Amino acid sequence: MKIEIWSDVICPFCYIGKRKLEGALAQLPQRDRVEISWKSFQLQPDTKTDPARNALQHLAERKGWSMDVARQAAADISARAQDVGLTFNYDRTVVANTFDAHRLVHYAATLGKGDAMTEQLFKAYFTDGRNIADPVFLTDLAVQVGLPGEDVTKVLASGQFNDDVRRDIDDALQMGINGVPFFVFDNRYAVSGAQDTSVFLEALTRA
Repeated sequence: MKIEIWSDVICPFCYIGKRKLEGALAQLPQRDRVEISWKSFQLQPDTKTDPARNALQHLAERKGWSMDVARQAAADISARAQDVGLTFNYDRTVVANTFDAHRLVHYAATLGKGDAMTEQLFKAYFTDGRNIADPVFLTDLAVQVGLPGEDVTKVLASGQFNDDVRRDIDDALQMGINGVPFFVFDNRYAVSGAQDTSVFLEALTRA
């Protein structure tokens, strides 16, 4: 079975949804026959990377909210993350464009490391407060995942996998996907959002 997941690295529900899917997969006897393919989606493609600002400030500005409202929204999401064993540190997040991170995931996927790379990018952004648009950091992170550093540097310095990222985004638009996470099971069943593990298990079983 192939599971395609459209997501963005700065999407909190994508990280939460990943954990809930993993909880369902852990209950599936055929887990070793499941292949996960991460598809690119950018929630804010026009975002300019700014290490001096965090996601709370960015959210407040974009939504026209006060910082108190932004902090409350972040606290609600952080509580949901905690329910699945994740720690979100919104005060430490770095506003970053995710295009290069998506390119890196595509490269990692060619070496069978797409899922591991995605996991580390989520953790770097939400938990560790790292700049996921910084090529030096991305290279270091990729090496930790087991990717060859020199090749990663070349990929990030080039336009490699640009078309792959754009193709994923175009495919999402053609499918009517306007929010992530979005899960497609064997091109037959779809689940939108960070649903309960039971919903994912049902979709897996049916597919």
